[in-house]
Amino acid sequence: MNIDQQKIPQATAKRLPLYYRFLENLYHSGKQRVSSTELSDAVKVDSATIRRDFSYFGALGKKGYGYNVQYLLSFFRKTLDQDEVTKVFLVGVGNLGTALLKYNFTKSDNTQIVNAFDVNPDMIGQDISGVEIYHMNDLPDVKKKRDASIAILTVPAPAAQETAEQLVEAGITGILNFTPERLTVPETVRVHHIDLSVELQTLVYFLKNYPL
Repeated sequence: MNIDQQKIPQATAKRLPLYYRFLENLYHSGKQRVSSTELSDAVKVDSATIRRDFSYFGALGKKGYGYNVQYLLSFFRKTLDQDEVTKVFLVGVGNLGTALLKYNFTKSDNTQIVNAFDVNPDMIGQDISGVEIYHMNDLPDVKKKRDASIAILTVPAPAAQETAEQLVEAGITGILNFTPERLTVPETVRVHHIDLSVELQTLVYFLKNYPL
């Protein structure tokens, strides 16, 4: 099936991994088919949105039958490139960086932090959960060997922009930014921001103003 990825809304694209994870759990539990209502209850996305999301990819289910779990799982695995391992660098081995290295996507066989980088001499050469830590100056050479294109940025905020520029210069095209800084990068580089303080403030606001 030929799919024009440019026509897939970004909000839909962000939900695809959520669908994939739930379908994977269903498949391993032996369930053969699932309805949009069941999906809705599990992933907390309304069923109309799920049907609309799926409609961008053609006829994935049948009215009155629902969706074939194995077929959907296979389809989204291919769509999300889950048959290939995505290699990721982590830059900034402080408390958060160390926690992410220890986690290292344990629930995914397809995403892996392969190397970490820092500028602290005491950290260079250490190994955390099987991931070796290099100096930032070694990034270009390690990049050539590992061929990773994504980096997780967990450096202190004042160093975020300069570090991002080093990543771009080394050939990194995707940055998951855990710092509160808004990075300036070329249009050829995609940045996703995860600001934990903003997310927490948003949660507090909704709890106060939109009680369940």
